[in-house]
Amino acid sequence: MSSVRQSPDPRKLSDDEIELFNAFYVMRRGFDRTLDAQLQRDHGISISELEVLMALVRAPGRRLRVRELVDVTGWEKSRVSHQVTRMAARGFVERQECAEDRRASYIHLTGDGRRVVVRALPEHTATIRRVLFDALTDAQQAEFLQISRRMIAANEAENLGADDCAGTDAEESHPEPAAEEVRSAAAS
Repeated sequence: MSSVRQSPDPRKLSDDEIELFNAFYVMRRGFDRTLDAQLQRDHGISISELEVLMALVRAPGRRLRVRELVDVTGWEKSRVSHQVTRMAARGFVERQECAEDRRASYIHLTGDGRRVVVRALPEHTATIRRVLFDALTDAQQAEFLQISRRMIAANEAENLGADDCAGTDAEESHPEPAAEEVRSAAAS
């Protein structure tokens, strides 16, 4: 009698899959919390604020339209708006009128915002190094990069399908800046 291997039910996870998912979830959430806690403790800013500041540091003229900031961060427009309002109150960014489109506005990086980035990046990078790179061998880093790329592609494919069903355009993927980009942003 031949045994036919059946595909697992896609709506259920095996015990091994549950263990992998839980480990991945705890790792990802812990990494986010570690980075945010370091920024809060050492510089009084959140990881979300750093994300906006870095987007502006890398932008031509150190400014972006709100919709461009939505695209870069992958956030909802309301989240970007609230975040920008809080950051403007702290003096990190300022809103500027857009001469080309009166309905739009630019979010411009201020000198204080740039100074925060320049001060925060070395320690932030050191935290990333300790928690991510120092925890893995070179071979594990290469494997993790391949795994990450495959998961990014799977996420993009899943989101394309969801967007096709909703009749909207898919959002572009905006990976984190490479270390070299971060170094050059801090230097400029």
